[in-house]
Amino acid sequence: MLRRGLGVIWGGMKTEPRPTIVAVIGSVLWAAATVGTAAAIGYVTDQYIEPAVLQRQVEAAALWTVFGVLVAVLVVNVIGVILRRVFATVAGFNLQARYRRDVTRQYLRLPLSWHHAHPSGQLLSNAHADVEATWQVFNPLPMAIGVVFMLFIAGTMMVLVDPFLAFIGLLVFPGLFAANVVFQRFMSPRITLAQQLRAEVAEVAHESFEAGLVVKSMGREEEETERFRTQTHELRDALIQVGRTRGVFEPVIEAIPTLGTLAVLGVGTWQVSRGELGAAEVVQMAYLFSILAFPVRALGWVLAELPRSVVGYDRVQHVLQAEGSMHYGRATFADRDGPASSELQDVVYAHPGEEKPTITGVTLEIPAGSTTALVGPTGAGKTTLTNLALRLVDADSGRVRIDDVDARELQLGEIPAVATLVAQQTFMFDDSVRGNVTLGESASDESVWEALRIAQAEGFVRELPDGLDTVIGERGGSLSGGQRQRIALARAVWRRPRLLVLDDATSAVDPSVEQAILAGLREARAGMTVLVVAYRMATITLADQVVYLEHGRVVDRGPHPELLARCQGYADLVHAYAREAAERAAVAGQEETQ
Repeated sequence: MLRRGLGVIWGGMKTEPRPTIVAVIGSVLWAAATVGTAAAIGYVTDQYIEPAVLQRQVEAAALWTVFGVLVAVLVVNVIGVILRRVFATVAGFNLQARYRRDVTRQYLRLPLSWHHAHPSGQLLSNAHADVEATWQVFNPLPMAIGVVFMLFIAGTMMVLVDPFLAFIGLLVFPGLFAANVVFQRFMSPRITLAQQLRAEVAEVAHESFEAGLVVKSMGREEEETERFRTQTHELRDALIQVGRTRGVFEPVIEAIPTLGTLAVLGVGTWQVSRGELGAAEVVQMAYLFSILAFPVRALGWVLAELPRSVVGYDRVQHVLQAEGSMHYGRATFADRDGPASSELQDVVYAHPGEEKPTITGVTLEIPAGSTTALVGPTGAGKTTLTNLALRLVDADSGRVRIDDVDARELQLGEIPAVATLVAQQTFMFDDSVRGNVTLGESASDESVWEALRIAQAEGFVRELPDGLDTVIGERGGSLSGGQRQRIALARAVWRRPRLLVLDDATSAVDPSVEQAILAGLREARAGMTVLVVAYRMATITLADQVVYLEHGRVVDRGPHPELLARCQGYADLVHAYAREAAERAAVAGQEETQ
């Protein structure tokens, strides 16, 4: 653990060399000034204090000399402390910022399949608590380096004053090393457990917040409170164990230098009584050990942080070295305009951890400028197929092509530039309507209103207090589900994609509104291809071709009337959709007449 901890520190020093070097220089100045204080006190005691005591008088010149020597040492000490603290803080926070950026960039590079296997609370903990734990050691580190330098100077001075007395005092360091070995053995597993429990607490909290509607509507407040209480109590108990271990270790670290000081005073007094050593030399030695007592704690702080740093570093590296990042080539769509075509060739895909493929041998052609509807029962693989078409996940085998270019060979960012997905579960940022449509890109009000018009969102947005500038709250909490879906659709339309993928993106709106949205898309479709996961007849009948899926396979495809006539499974499903829509319309009509 000690070797690995030093490796983490060395890596951090190489990453932030300039502030680390300045902090170490400041720490060396502080160490030299601190040891110089002992030498100055020994010198003053020998040259001025003892003669003044013997002569029973003090000269003004002697007082000014003493004052000047001590002030000079103090100034150097203060400069060293300022450099050490300021630049140690800079180095530590620079490392935290750098690694947080690296972790979040890696999150963006990793495919959805990797994210599906890692809870979001754990990912938050990796980016925050684990990064902080890794580099917290840089706060006491420069001081600890200065202490090593200080110990070298002090040890040399002690040996020059009296080798035997120096040997007695320096016995404290084997004791410090032995205490650290025992500490590392007990602390490492406790720190590992505590860091894991931090991630679990974050995950429970995140789930509870995300599922606030479910918790409230199902009356599960007490159960969620109990679940959170159980996790936090486990974390509390783990942190108490860490604190107890520190509570035993740190007093030992503090006591060992004090014992060294007492030993030096005892042996030194005995030597003075025998005439083998002068009082000034004993004072100098005792003062050296007294001023070393606090700085040596910095070594203890570093040693105490090392297990936490190693555990945090391992958890961060688990993310940074994760496999599954998607390969990107150098191909581009150049200046191609107009609707894009898409093609899947014998595609097979299984979700991570599952042996049975979700998509099996699907071959599908989506002509440029067409509207293709994916229809199938729940679990047929419709959403997975849309993710494959947009290369949100990579197929285990087979090929996905967009405009006759293999999706794996396209540059990073090429597909999002021409294709857009509107999912059933829409996400809204805690931002204005404009910000949620443009996602921070510059845009004219006219273009935003046009996208909202196509998505049938113009009417209710104009009624909002500040129109486009109305902040809709976290996850669009001030809007209904249908309104959120329409803004999400406007977000996609505003980008004028060449390929638009709708994954049941109008499920929360009324059928009449859905028909108006589809009509608007038909008007705007001259420049785009549409792939839609469809459940309603209005959507299905709009499509140029319908693809019917069952168990991850394409059972049949063709225009809606042809499939209705020749595919029994498709006919049964569509009739079920129609019956459900009729029942809903009947219920709605009864409610209006009551």
